[in-house]
Amino acid sequence: MTTTHKTQHTTRQYPFTAVVGMDDMRLGLLLNAISPAIGGVLVRGEKGTAKSTMVRGLAELMPAVDVVGGCRFACAPAAPDPGCPDGPHGTDTAGEDRPTRMVELPVGASEDRLVGALDIERALSEGVKAFEPGLLADAHRGVLYVDEVNLLHDHLVDLLLDAAAMGASYVEREGVSVRHAARFLLVGTMNPEEGELRPQLLDRFGLTVEVAASREPEQRVEVVRRRLAYDADPAGFAARWADEERELRHRIARAREVLPSVELGDAALRQIAATCAAFEVDGMRADIVMARTATALAAWAGRTEVRSEDVRQAALLALPHRRRRNPFDAPGLDEDKLDEVLEETAEREPEGDGGDDPEPDGPDGGPGGGPGGPPPQDGGPQEPPGPELPRQQEPEPPARPEDPEHEPEGEPVASGPGREQPAVGAAEPFRTRRLDVPGLGEGADGRRSRARTAHGRTTGSRRPQGALGRLHLAATVQAAAPHQRARGRRGPGLVVRRDDLREAVREGREGNLVLFVVDASGSMAARKRMGAVKGAVLSLLLDAYQRRDKVGLITFRGSGAELALPPTSSVEAGAARLEQLPTGGRTPLSEGLLKAHEVLRVERMRDASRRPLLVVVTDGRATGTSEGAARGASGRGGGGRATGGPLVRARRAARLLAAEGTASVVVDCEAGPVRLGLAAELARDLGGPAITLDELRADSVSALVRTVQGRPVRGGSGAGRDRDHVNRKAA
Repeated sequence: MTTTHKTQHTTRQYPFTAVVGMDDMRLGLLLNAISPAIGGVLVRGEKGTAKSTMVRGLAELMPAVDVVGGCRFACAPAAPDPGCPDGPHGTDTAGEDRPTRMVELPVGASEDRLVGALDIERALSEGVKAFEPGLLADAHRGVLYVDEVNLLHDHLVDLLLDAAAMGASYVEREGVSVRHAARFLLVGTMNPEEGELRPQLLDRFGLTVEVAASREPEQRVEVVRRRLAYDADPAGFAARWADEERELRHRIARAREVLPSVELGDAALRQIAATCAAFEVDGMRADIVMARTATALAAWAGRTEVRSEDVRQAALLALPHRRRRNPFDAPGLDEDKLDEVLEETAEREPEGDGGDDPEPDGPDGGPGGGPGGPPPQDGGPQEPPGPELPRQQEPEPPARPEDPEHEPEGEPVASGPGREQPAVGAAEPFRTRRLDVPGLGEGADGRRSRARTAHGRTTGSRRPQGALGRLHLAATVQAAAPHQRARGRRGPGLVVRRDDLREAVREGREGNLVLFVVDASGSMAARKRMGAVKGAVLSLLLDAYQRRDKVGLITFRGSGAELALPPTSSVEAGAARLEQLPTGGRTPLSEGLLKAHEVLRVERMRDASRRPLLVVVTDGRATGTSEGAARGASGRGGGGRATGGPLVRARRAARLLAAEGTASVVVDCEAGPVRLGLAAELARDLGGPAITLDELRADSVSALVRTVQGRPVRGGSGAGRDRDHVNRKAA
């Protein structure tokens, strides 16, 4: 019966060996199949590149596992888990062969679905551990696949990676705990455009690979040809690749047998240590992963000694994601530097066991290619550029003091109607104060604003709404206590029924939608000022990344406003758009605010629980079709108190946003000895605070005074009023 099931499943699954190209991903998956101790693989790449297809195909190549009959936790008969919740199992327990499981973790899975759930009612009333296994138990001794791992809630990723590192899962609820083994091959896939994993979570994946669709027409033709053939006859297509699948399955088994006898010599260890030190990776996990990967590469090639080329290939797989210092660094590894380090180490250790052998063999005897497939594209998937590319500096144009938008401070650039200036590089980012949304939300877990969340401090209790979450033990006992006599309880103990159960109400923090509206007009075009403004926005983007927000970017200049970056979880995309932002032209402030209103309206329909925070970066000036009228309005000394014109339209747009309850903050970019206070006027219309670029810094004196005294700071630009409801303390 087992054989029949596996045959039927194989006919439905696209064969692993039939996938065209994807050599790095193929090799990373196979190495983890040989040595699960490597720690899994994270696959980064664009959509539609067969990531899921290859992972599902890998499970078909894994050897069958021998399990204890009836055990829900896949214990091995020869070495059962002594703490198995279904145990204890004797060593003479009969076993049965079962195909290796491939378990998928959905993005929307709950914590109980991942780790399992205890029946709290039975635990309290009967004192028994009634445990329903979760996906971690199902994946034991198999493959756990997480598609879009970067979209999982942080606490689920923490649980997942902790189980992968310890080889066990722990479920603890109100003093009742269950532990079971959870050793699996972890594979995560993600599209970087949808957001990044935190660096400490990236580090927990053993290997990472970048994938992209081939740009070679012949390879693309072959991909389409094979897919159409599979769709037309899945069983027949799988049968044509059966020999290649069988040979690859046998080769994995042979490599597993060779693995324990592979020798990792001192020369290879020195090369590994020198490489990790040269690339300044944090901690020692990279060294350990490289050592395990190099050993698996040698076993894959059928050798019993690790060579220099194994170390090189291991570095290319194990180090790129550990090189990132911030989310704006591009992943990748400088291969020239890597070769230099390996050569220098080999020269210092002439007795080392490195050699001039070719690259490690792939599944078909070539470098990572699939058996029976077409030859890999030249060089395989392209490595991304190194993370520290120098930024080209734009030449300074001559000053144009006659421009109507000319600023006296800094080094001016030509600006004005119809004139567009090249992008100015951003200043160095800094740590910003926390800007949060007032009130109590119910959005996705994050680190910005107060919200009711599944994790955090307990603030009360309530009846369960659906499945029981975190039990509030004291409230449950209080609810059950008055009914003990009616329930027949005379002695010690407590009879608890489902109606008595109370779950904890917790308060934590949520992630928000931070929508930036950036003034890129001629009034902001002074090179020194625009560099500082971009540095401030870059700092806020970095802060949004750390607080798990979504971000969007609207720019306005010339004749209108543009949605430069639709709301996304990828702050990298926001940084890239910001870097390319040109400046010049008029200041259509009202158009920028109205564009923000429209974007927020659409986002509320998509996700009503994610509250927005509008960050307007401007000096407060507004110009339109009549330059003279705008200048006249702004020159009356009333801070834009004209009865008509662009400033009035901007203030009306601001009041529209305020009427909908949008939390806003204005970053006042006005500079120079004479200041009109227009940004402060705009902030009052938006119903939020105005802060200067200097006050945005977490270590600014204004922030310190506000944190200690706990009251608004008056004076300055006149923007102290109402600041505290958006920012009460430094980050």
